[in-house]
Order: sequence, then C-alpha cells, then structure tokens
Amino acid sequence: MPIIHKLIEISTQPGINIHHITPQIQDFIAVNSIKNGQVLVFARHTTTALAINENEERLLEDIKVFLQKLAPESDQYLHNDLHLRDVPEDEPINAHSHLMAMMLNTSETIPIVDGKLALGTWQSVLFFELDGPRKRTISLQVSGE
Repeated sequence: MPIIHKLIEISTQPGINIHHITPQIQDFIAVNSIKNGQVLVFARHTTTALAINENEERLLEDIKVFLQKLAPESDQYLHNDLHLRDVPEDEPINAHSHLMAMMLNTSETIPIVDGKLALGTWQSVLFFELDGPRKRTISLQVSGE
C-alpha cells in the first residue's frame, strides 16, 4: 500500500480565521488515484488546529466567539512574560492562541471510499489559524489503493 505525502500552504489573516480545506484534500486524493484508504491531515503549528464540522458562515463566527471566551487575549498568561524567557525579537504575545489550539485537534484521519472522503452530509475539514497573520503548512499523508 503506497503512502503519499504533500504539504498545503495557506497564508492566513490576522487573528482567528477558519479555512475550508476539504477541496484541497479531495484534489490530492484524486490526483493520486486513491480509491480506498485513509488520509491523515496534520496541522504543523502550535497555534493552529483542525476540526471536522459544518462549514456554515454563521456557525464559523460562533466558533470564533466561543474560542475567544475560552481563552481571552486580554487575560494574564505566564507565557506572555517575554522578558522572562529567551525568545526571538519578533516573538508574539500569544498564550491565548496556544490554549485555544489545545481545545481543538492537531490531526484528523478520514476514510477514503470510492475515491472520495467519507465525510457526512454536512461535514467539512476546517483549518484554524489562531495567531495570524502567518504562512502555514498542513501535512497530508494518504495511504490506500
């Protein structure tokens, strides 16, 4: 069973943004002619995350508000005491983003059946930027036949 890897690059906007990446994943499966197997999707950054949920505009806004309530940027966090740590000059104050990421997933494994992602009717693969703007990479690894 072959294992094929690809990186997806995304340039994100400031703050929290949510990117619908299902089409890129499906294209990767189609290009590699995988009919049955699975794909591993992995967020390669500590202030990003993945989730499978509905890609509906008002729900996505609700999710952003929910995450901001869980870890408000204005709260006090030890990680933000940059003067007490050895950090690069451009180190952001982003403890809230790390905490939000912990409430989501860093990876998703999705079955492939008959050449398509075996997602439910309203399910989409969503990539969460929690500390933008940045250039981000997502790892895809497909195995199957």
